Amino acid sequence: MESLVIIGAGQSAVQCITSLKKEGYEGSITLIGEEEHLPYQRPPLSKGFLEDSVAKERLYFKKLDYFIENKVQLKLGASANQVNVASKEVILSDDSKLNFDKLVFATGSRVRKLDFPGKDLSSIYYLRGLDDAEEIKNDLEISKDLVIIGAGYIGLEVAAIASQKGISVTVLEMADRVMNRTVDKQISEYYRKLHEEHGVNFKFNSSLEAIKGGEKPDVVICSDGSEIKADMVVIGAGIIPNYELAEQSGVSCDNGISVNEFGQTNIKDIFACGDCTNHPNKLLEMQLRLESVHNAMEQSKTVASAILGRPIEYNQVPWFWSDQYDHKLQIVGLSGKHNQVVMRGNLEDKKFMLFYMLDDELIAVDAVNNSKEFLICRKLVANKVTIKPEMISDTETNLNDLIT
Repeated sequence: MESLVIIGAGQSAVQCITSLKKEGYEGSITLIGEEEHLPYQRPPLSKGFLEDSVAKERLYFKKLDYFIENKVQLKLGASANQVNVASKEVILSDDSKLNFDKLVFATGSRVRKLDFPGKDLSSIYYLRGLDDAEEIKNDLEISKDLVIIGAGYIGLEVAAIASQKGISVTVLEMADRVMNRTVDKQISEYYRKLHEEHGVNFKFNSSLEAIKGGEKPDVVICSDGSEIKADMVVIGAGIIPNYELAEQSGVSCDNGISVNEFGQTNIKDIFACGDCTNHPNKLLEMQLRLESVHNAMEQSKTVASAILGRPIEYNQVPWFWSDQYDHKLQIVGLSGKHNQVVMRGNLEDKKFMLFYMLDDELIAVDAVNNSKEFLICRKLVANKVTIKPEMISDTETNLNDLIT
């Protein structure tokens, strides 16, 4: 009987198992996860879980019974220290060994940690795992002055929840606007105003220099010498793909684990999926590494099909979302190469979309509180439709009619 070992216990790992079992995979499966928890969803950690609208039990992808019934062996609270490709063995942190016929790296990513004076004080957090979220959640109940480092999705989602709890919130951002790397200036300005309406303060063009305090923070020192009162700090400085173990095993890596369109690495019978991969995307005509639920799920389905000997090429347009207050921001495609932006709807209605064009070709869309039309836009971007700007801006235009 074939044996499969999956290193990692996040979205991509569980989706890979689910897809394999759905398609009748009969080999043995062992899942290695560093955390003691059953595999769980990460996106709600900075959203519903932090605001108490999503219970801890709802975070888990599957109950323990699922893994038992499907004969998936869980190695939780364990880490893989070495992969011996020649002997097809995984050596765990307790020196035990697992043999494999096929191996999947679903190692995900970790937070980028900053080095600064005061980094070891208590009540300084990075949000990545369930334990982090629980600690932050508890501290939000007693803290009065929160400083958030970084105005990306995580930072702004935490800011939204904290401000609604009556906490004084200041966001420190080294760029000149929020979500600087992912959205147009119009979206940035809209969300800045939205947060300020809820009492959030921003300090742009400045970075973290140090944190001073006793046991807990008292003040955050900024790079311009100014100080911000704080008894709690949350840092969102981006994430780093976990590819070191794969690289040490002889797997080709370049800003992530290098895979082909079927999720296969340069070594036979070794695959990778999710945040840790750098993969080709024919629709976008580029190599890229993505940090998104959609990519983790779809790439895992691709890997499962390759393991089963029925390879299906990965060919997806990336999409993302962020929940802040009563606003849902949804993004499809990558807007970096655009030379024109067209608005549909208006800011005053709190429901609008920005269409990013490269000449007349639609390459990306940002939607605010318009999930219905966003679903259509995912198809439009995937189909690389050519559209006249005046058709997009006219809200009487039925977007369904533009699908080719």
